[in-house]
Amino acid sequence: MSIVTLLPFIVLIGAMFLMTRSAKKKQQAAAQMRDEMQPGTGVRTIGGMYATVKEIHDDTVLLEVAPGVHALYAKNAVGAVLPDEEYNRILDGAEGGKDGAIVPDDASSLTEGTPAADQADAGDKPANLDKSPKADLAKGEPAADAKDAAKAEDAAGAEAAKSGAQADKADQADQAEKKDGGADAK
Repeated sequence: MSIVTLLPFIVLIGAMFLMTRSAKKKQQAAAQMRDEMQPGTGVRTIGGMYATVKEIHDDTVLLEVAPGVHALYAKNAVGAVLPDEEYNRILDGAEGGKDGAIVPDDASSLTEGTPAADQADAGDKPANLDKSPKADLAKGEPAADAKDAAKAEDAAGAEAAKSGAQADKADQADQAEKKDGGADAK
């Protein structure tokens, strides 16, 4: 066998070795972090909950998630052990940004003063989403020109004729059913 045929296998084995090595390092770092936990330290769980360590057992940790509220977690559920100043900053609600930018809770501040927002506020009636010219006539709005008005009248007449024909068919079916005595009578 030549080296050229073995080269892809060697590269593949080397890549697998490097990937497992980095994963093993991450696991060791996480285990070391969990071993550094002491009662009174602040932690963040993998679910994003911040709590204070109260007791440490073999595989579990008792966390105080709120004053007087304790919860038992697996040690593996602790995502990070936080430094005291960071944990206190998070609990006190101090701003984390260095520039002190304030982020609004809703999007209303993003639309204030824009022409689109002013136009939307100015209109008292809801927007007409119906594209047919008949809708304009039904609301009492004048059609754009005489052609539109004629089209709207034709559409209204055709709809009335269609609904009248459907009503006639329904009446005929009802009369035939009464004449036969209905499906249950047979």
